[in-house]
Amino acid sequence: MGFSDTKHHQVIIKKEGHPMAAEDSGFSSGAVAFAFLAGAIIGAGAALLLAPQTGAETRKLLRDYAEKAEEEIRERLPEAKAMLDSAIEKGKDFVERGKEFVEKGKEFVDDKKSVLSSAMDAGRDAMKKHRAS
Repeated sequence: MGFSDTKHHQVIIKKEGHPMAAEDSGFSSGAVAFAFLAGAIIGAGAALLLAPQTGAETRKLLRDYAEKAEEEIRERLPEAKAMLDSAIEKGKDFVERGKEFVEKGKEFVDDKKSVLSSAMDAGRDAMKKHRAS
């Protein structure tokens, strides 16, 4: 009974009357897979502990299940690392774009300050000329 025997299906979620793919729900497929794996481990552990069998049989089943779970985790570790690396890169990109946005905002404000200052100077000059005439 391996976890890798299961087939992946796209989950459709209804949100405000509109169908939405699971990847748009805010949960990554890795997070969903991890939650499923954790639930399966907890459920299997509870089933084994509550099943009517000898202690030796239960320990063997737990050991076998732990070995299968460890194997599954080792198989998925590179995928999880790749997902983490991707998330880190996206975070760095987001920070960089944020810095660029702030810099453009500063340039915009500085430019508008200059335009406003020039307009105020022109207004003062016009006022002085008007008073002088």
